[in-house]
Amino acid sequence: MALPRWMTIFALFVVCFASVSIGKEHQGEEFSEELLLKPLPDRKVLAHFHFQSTVPPTESYGRHHHLFPKAIYQLVHKFRIREMELSFTQGRWNYERWGGYDPISSNNAKPPGVELWAVFDVPHHQVDASWKNLSHALSGLFCASINFLESSTTYSAPDWGFRSFSGNLRYGTLPREAVCTENLTPWLKLLPCRDKAGLSTLMDRPSIYRGFYHSQRLHLTSTEFDSTGLSTGIVLEQTLTVVLQPSSPGNSVAYSRGSILQPSWSISSLFGRKVGGKCVLAKSSNVYLQLEGALVSELNNIQKGNEKYNADDLGFEGSWNNPGFELSVSPDRVIKEFNSLRKEGPSFLYEYLVDNYSDSKLFDLGFTWKFPVVWSCLQAPLHASRFLMGSGNERGAIAITLKPTKQCKDFQTAPINGDRCSLQVNVFQVVPWYVKVYYHTLQVFVDEQPQSVPDTVEKMRVSPSEDKVSPGVMEMVLKLPCGVKSAALTVEFDKGFLHIDEYPPDANQGFDIPSALVSFPDFQASVNFLEDASSKESPLLLKLQERTRVLSYTEVLLVPLTTPDFSMPYNVITITCTVFALYFGSLLNVLRRRVGEEERFLKAAKKNGQLPSLLSKLYAKLRGRAWEPSQSPSTSSSIVSSKLLIKIVLVAGIAASWQYYYG
Repeated sequence: MALPRWMTIFALFVVCFASVSIGKEHQGEEFSEELLLKPLPDRKVLAHFHFQSTVPPTESYGRHHHLFPKAIYQLVHKFRIREMELSFTQGRWNYERWGGYDPISSNNAKPPGVELWAVFDVPHHQVDASWKNLSHALSGLFCASINFLESSTTYSAPDWGFRSFSGNLRYGTLPREAVCTENLTPWLKLLPCRDKAGLSTLMDRPSIYRGFYHSQRLHLTSTEFDSTGLSTGIVLEQTLTVVLQPSSPGNSVAYSRGSILQPSWSISSLFGRKVGGKCVLAKSSNVYLQLEGALVSELNNIQKGNEKYNADDLGFEGSWNNPGFELSVSPDRVIKEFNSLRKEGPSFLYEYLVDNYSDSKLFDLGFTWKFPVVWSCLQAPLHASRFLMGSGNERGAIAITLKPTKQCKDFQTAPINGDRCSLQVNVFQVVPWYVKVYYHTLQVFVDEQPQSVPDTVEKMRVSPSEDKVSPGVMEMVLKLPCGVKSAALTVEFDKGFLHIDEYPPDANQGFDIPSALVSFPDFQASVNFLEDASSKESPLLLKLQERTRVLSYTEVLLVPLTTPDFSMPYNVITITCTVFALYFGSLLNVLRRRVGEEERFLKAAKKNGQLPSLLSKLYAKLRGRAWEPSQSPSTSSSIVSSKLLIKIVLVAGIAASWQYYYG
């Protein structure tokens, strides 16, 4: 039976409308996965995983998603989050050897433990409640102790020292939080393919956690509650930064200059696995190998010294046959940095498209060194370090030192105020309440000479700590001369006393002071590449080209506080329980003893015969003693009663004395 014409037209219209809506739906959400590999000067390799998920605004797209994680979407709308960042870090980033003036170190070098900060789009009086609820939700989501940040003694409200958001920003850290696979597994579950396909399959747990440094980070940006109407949706950025030591035997060959050949490595040797293709839900899946400008300059010198190669052939299109190193796989594209103001020259990126590989054709990039190459990473203008001064359990001082690096003279971007060149340094530091800082004792030293605080401190905000309520916060802007050789800040503090219930289980180890943040607003870290269509589609390349301020975290300080003798409560409890056991044991024995029944039993035994006397004579003979006739029941019972009475009085006296003197 043929359908009517109008029903056929209606069916075709429904099918076309559904296909268009589905196409728009899948076109709205995007997911990309990328991996950046970079050799480091100290014989290590940096691996930086970058995953990004985006979803359009709810008003135009709806609440149902195919790629974006539902848990993150619910957090954004329940707590009205404008921006949030959560990081789990083990180890400390080595700014002197791994660099401090690049986007990777500025964005992904985090302090040890857990760091959480969030900006809320709620009224000011609801920010603290939203922060506490968010910490509990993240604690359950990532199987961590983030719920400890709900206490007002563990988080702060920075004004301008940490971020430019004032009022609705909350910041908290847990320096002693341990990082393990229980935190990585829920982090991987937020990916569309989890760790079953794509670049995430390289995240072998033993390979990652044996590294010198690893930091898993989650950064969230939302414009869902933008009142201007320019909402772009939610962007979720997940990064994992790992510093690994290649294990390649046979590469410790010494050369004439005394240098040692760096170990060769490959993806399979670093992670124990190869890449078997991309995640089918990913829009782009790329692997990049970055060579810094200093390394490229050294390779240029090696090639110029080698007569077999032409000095003009270092265009790196054929660099897998370079005299300094060799690549096992030829790159699909070579990207060169342009407009580089550094003395070392531009850096290079080798791009590999994972779309060209599958389970039958595995991708395993290998990097083999041919000659030893010595170079150094670009560092921040000043190297920041922090340490404790003083001794004893009563008072001390916190010192922050700033020393210029080798590249400090090469930077010419510092502003010049008249005839005087100045370098701006921002310092942000949070101190727990039990470390009572006296901010009026602040001293500034420039080139080992004391300076007046108004002459060097341009701006300062201090929020003193309150006992068991809030920590102390110090935000400071320093103006140092460009030719500074050294600078130091010192501030004194007293050590407080805690209640016995407030001590952690390992109190004798000490108490942690979170890392301080030192930033340089006049210096922006970015890597600019030639713009083309493919570079605009890569979230990692776009992230590298963003101008971010140069910053660094200092060490976590360990402060020893006065701790009580935790064995004394145990001793008191043991002695008290022993005394009470003796007292109540004797008392119950007297109360439950039936003397009359014992007397009747003895009389009945005497009437029944001489069996008890015979047994007593036999027992005395066996022991070799003279037999004595038994006393009368009344006499024996009176003696027993008097002995028990003496015991009861003695135990009661001891218990009363103990309660009087020690109770």
